[in-house]
Amino acid sequence: MLRRLSLNDAEEIYQLRSNAEVAALTGKAPFEDIGEAIAYIDKIDNLINKNECIFRAVSRREEPALIGAICLWNFDIPNGTVEIGYELLKGFQGKGIMGEVIVQILKYAFDVMGVETMRLLEKLGFGRAPGHFKNTHINVPGMLTYISSRPK
Repeated sequence: MLRRLSLNDAEEIYQLRSNAEVAALTGKAPFEDIGEAIAYIDKIDNLINKNECIFRAVSRREEPALIGAICLWNFDIPNGTVEIGYELLKGFQGKGIMGEVIVQILKYAFDVMGVETMRLLEKLGFGRAPGHFKNTHINVPGMLTYISSRPK
């Protein structure tokens, strides 16, 4: 299930964002306390309200607790590109959950938002991006940008 993030998700956001591996991929320091998770939720809420990102909590149908998150952000509307980011609690990784979620988000981005190019991962059939795409991960070692274009 995809739903709007809420302050009820603070503990799970803290679990995600205090993980050193996740932090390394985002280029941010791991969260040190629950207050940082609450501030992050407020920040995301403000970005959503300003139409600067689309962010959804991921939960299982039978349990509303957040198990991960997915977002569309770094909109480059003139060039028809958007970036996708996601994270999943360790205990839910490797089960195909995020693959299902990504398909839904890609459909939304291409069909509703009119995106032409999406930045993401090679393992989902995306190719390496040429250098001209704006990359906000310049200071993250080993971070590469991948793209996919609207299906024909």
